[in-house]
Amino acid sequence: MKFPLFFFRNKAVQRSLLGVFAVGIMLSGWFLFRSQAKEQNDLLITPKRGTFRLAITATGELKAKKFVAIQGPTDGMSVGIYQMKISSLVPEGTVIKEGETVAQLDKSVLDEKIKAAELALQKANAQYTQTRLDTTLSLATAREELNNQRFALEEKRLAKEQAVYEAPSIKRQTEIDYEKAERAQKQGLINYQTKVQQAIAKMQSSYTDVEKEQQKLDALYGLQKRFVITSPAAGMVIYTKEWNGKKVTSGSTISPWNPTVATLPDLSVMESLAYINEIDVQKIRVGQPVQIHLDADPTKKLSGTVATIANVGEQRPNSNAKVFEIVVSVLQRDTTLRPGMTTANEIIASTLDNVLFIPLDALHSESGKQFVYKKTRTGIVKQEVRTSAMNDNEVVVEEGLTTDDAIYLSLPPGSGNIPMQYLQTASANKSTDKQKN
Repeated sequence: MKFPLFFFRNKAVQRSLLGVFAVGIMLSGWFLFRSQAKEQNDLLITPKRGTFRLAITATGELKAKKFVAIQGPTDGMSVGIYQMKISSLVPEGTVIKEGETVAQLDKSVLDEKIKAAELALQKANAQYTQTRLDTTLSLATAREELNNQRFALEEKRLAKEQAVYEAPSIKRQTEIDYEKAERAQKQGLINYQTKVQQAIAKMQSSYTDVEKEQQKLDALYGLQKRFVITSPAAGMVIYTKEWNGKKVTSGSTISPWNPTVATLPDLSVMESLAYINEIDVQKIRVGQPVQIHLDADPTKKLSGTVATIANVGEQRPNSNAKVFEIVVSVLQRDTTLRPGMTTANEIIASTLDNVLFIPLDALHSESGKQFVYKKTRTGIVKQEVRTSAMNDNEVVVEEGLTTDDAIYLSLPPGSGNIPMQYLQTASANKSTDKQKN
């Protein structure tokens, strides 16, 4: 069909033609996008046959199997100190030598106790001096009294000797006076000996108080020196953790029954500490192989084995689920491994050979039946399947599929009206039930 030349020179016609072309391009793009989206929605896969690994993945944290503990004072309870605050701590990862300072504890509480102990020692010394002066004066008075009794006895003896020629009554009176003076002198001697023993006991008690306060002060002085914590060996400083999982660092507190502030790990033998939920722990056994992946280096893979499994579950902080602690031994030696690194531990619970398996995304369930959307020559059907083992990504199909089938990874169009195709075993059971009825 031919158009006159003026037809194309007309601006209105030109604008109309451009509009038509633009609409055509938009429609072509929309149809192309729709066809691509449909292809994406209709993503088909085929079941795989091969080795299926039943693996359980648990996040863990590396730690050294052997380490040297760097500890603060353990005798704080003897002087009434039960909590000690860390005022400074070297950065984690610092390589130190034996004898170098690792941490310092806050001495404010200790200094107060030292001042109180020094004051108590001064009081004890003053009391000891007072007791010594009192006993000295008391014994001097007792000795003077004893001397007076001895002189009185001597006087009574002379009077008795002079009364030999006196009247019998006077003679008898001087004898009685002598006997009284003799008994008083003997009793005075006994009393003096008792006072001496009392003085010795008081001095010993007072001196014991002084020694007790001195020992307490010496213990505080010794504890003060240990408030500067040094390394017992050479190595890399790694922070330890409190009961709540938080790392011990500057500002944390330690106690005499848990005095560790840091550790010096043996980096040649490492292990990963992880926690398994109570559902999966039944599938794990000691000695099972483990593939260890490092978050810090995803390209690196290490091998390990399950070393220990806790017998009792626990509840971790900020979690309501019960978990069981497991320890995975790292079999390789790697100088780049460091305590605290996060690991993904893939525990191989079991291995199934020559089985058919599909992605979990392709498996659906309805009214207690498991099925997949399968593409056939006549259309799409809900194919019932029977499954068994399952891991985080795939599931084993025992019946209902072959490697030649094509199944959908997502819901196909009109999935709500697609009929169910039951397994032959299920159909046979239904027929048997109908015959019984």
